[in-house]
Amino acid sequence: TMAGTGAGYDLSTTTFSPDGRVFQIEYAMKAVDNSGTCLGLVCKDGVLVAVEKFLLSKMLVEKTNKRIFPVSRHAGMASAGLVTDARQIVQRARDEARVHTENFGEKIAPHVLAERTAGFVHLFTLYGSVRPFGS
Repeated sequence: TMAGTGAGYDLSTTTFSPDGRVFQIEYAMKAVDNSGTCLGLVCKDGVLVAVEKFLLSKMLVEKTNKRIFPVSRHAGMASAGLVTDARQIVQRARDEARVHTENFGEKIAPHVLAERTAGFVHLFTLYGSVRPFGS
């Protein structure tokens, strides 16, 4: 485990350990690594998205821990890692898609949506007052 390895260097995304590690980023990556696999396939007539689903607890209500999300009529997203973080990212992607359509009268291009969403995720690695997304 990574518990205790930060020795005070794991309190912020802006703090490097003496050996050059940023523990907050490593913790976020560990959350993704411990999650199920996500897979997306592009076919000639569409796309196929699948996620590996774990039942973490018998107390968890079935179908409440979704990891595939609609973003708009033309876009969707699958996530690995922390579902709560994924929901934040999906909400931002939905906002980006909606605002683009309102401003330009057309659906957002996939690469533009990806760039805008990635920029949002990246912001959470730049400041000590927030933690990086583990999704």
